[in-house]
Amino acid sequence: MPIRNAASALPLGDDRRESDARIAALRRKDPVACEALVREFGGPMLTIARRYLHSEQDCEDAVQEAFVSAFQAIERFEGNSTLGTWLHRIVVNASLMKLRSSSRRREVSVEALLPTFDQSGHHILPIQSWRRMPEDQLLQEETRTTVRQCIDMLPDDCRTVLVLRDIEELSTEQAAEILDPTPGAIKTRLHRARQALRTLLEPHFAK
Repeated sequence: MPIRNAASALPLGDDRRESDARIAALRRKDPVACEALVREFGGPMLTIARRYLHSEQDCEDAVQEAFVSAFQAIERFEGNSTLGTWLHRIVVNASLMKLRSSSRRREVSVEALLPTFDQSGHHILPIQSWRRMPEDQLLQEETRTTVRQCIDMLPDDCRTVLVLRDIEELSTEQAAEILDPTPGAIKTRLHRARQALRTLLEPHFAK
């Protein structure tokens, strides 16, 4: 059950590989090139951080930490993806590190949220119909808050793939570039994440 967001950020970068001249300038810490990188990607990276973090200060800190990490690691950038995709991965990781450092977030086991089946392959617990699908209500602030709170309860690996695919609306291949697993692994993880999210949302939307 994809959860769509009309304000979803576009994927960082495009299909063109970065020019050797730009990468060389970043590697020698050219101030003009570094400033241009921050100016080009700072806004989109802040939008991405807001998908994972609630505090604006935490978002700004995550973006700053992501840029510091990027400038430190630019020597290892091999050009197999765009700078945008590379920075996307870094800011997602920086955001997740901030989440993990917070003791306030309640996380549940995804295994406890997945449906169970009997020996004949039928659901052990009945699947309840919902009053309305959450997609129909996402413009309502209360519903958005409920969905966000439930997403935040998912384990990191499930929450991340759900945000990338169903909120940022990246393709399976783009999500795999950012998270490193194969597209097949992304599909499996996303399926589990959607099932788990449905279980968390069920008390709010079941008839």
